[in-house]
Amino acid sequence: MSFGMSCILDTVSVIIPTRNERRNIAAFLRSLHPDVELVVVDASDDGTDMLISQLRPIRTQVIRSSSHIALARQIGARVARGDWLIFSDADVTFEPGYFDYLARHVTGDAFYGPKYATTDHPRYSQFFNACQRFCHRLGIPAASGSNMGMRRSVFERLNGFRLDLSVNEDTELMMRAKRKNIQADYVRQLAVRSIDDRRLDRGVIFKTLHSLSRNAMLFINLYIPLPQCWLRHDWGYWRIHNARRSDLRDLSA
Repeated sequence: MSFGMSCILDTVSVIIPTRNERRNIAAFLRSLHPDVELVVVDASDDGTDMLISQLRPIRTQVIRSSSHIALARQIGARVARGDWLIFSDADVTFEPGYFDYLARHVTGDAFYGPKYATTDHPRYSQFFNACQRFCHRLGIPAASGSNMGMRRSVFERLNGFRLDLSVNEDTELMMRAKRKNIQADYVRQLAVRSIDDRRLDRGVIFKTLHSLSRNAMLFINLYIPLPQCWLRHDWGYWRIHNARRSDLRDLSA
């Protein structure tokens, strides 16, 4: 890596919320470039925070907070030092070459990229990424909080995430950015790969219908105000998500 590229990545902050991700975090950390800053907003009781500090003691901030996901991402963005804010999750890994490509080629205000599912769900992975590409051609940024980035100046201009949303705060931010004529690029070379498809394991149909319907409503709401209680409710997201976590704890007990 050249000195110039190293200096560019020195201005990148990766922000993740974590809750009991001890079994996934080592793989995530291995996929990070050593020059980028990592900001973790952690609500774990399984020692995830201590393991992160042990495995990546340099260029890492760990903040303990039990905030919901939108506020956790917002807290991370506020304390991050980078000019570029990259939002991700602990249950993915960055594909090889991700940060080199970011340093060399990304020049816009915001971007989002593919998220590949585990090998257990190849059809969903194809469907999700096909939908992202199709929506992008229509001018709709179907971004995922596992793989999206934004310049700090733009993030601050938009006042960050909608903190009243319990889910889909990631897509809503990118949609709002596009509505404000901020350039948001779909970059297929900047991909992440899931290492834990808990929600898909619990129900692919529910996950698909939940994402499509909620994101459609968020997009419509930018132009035609909808009842905000429809958007604030998670529509069963966290009930199913947390049930899966309980199953995993029972299996490991």
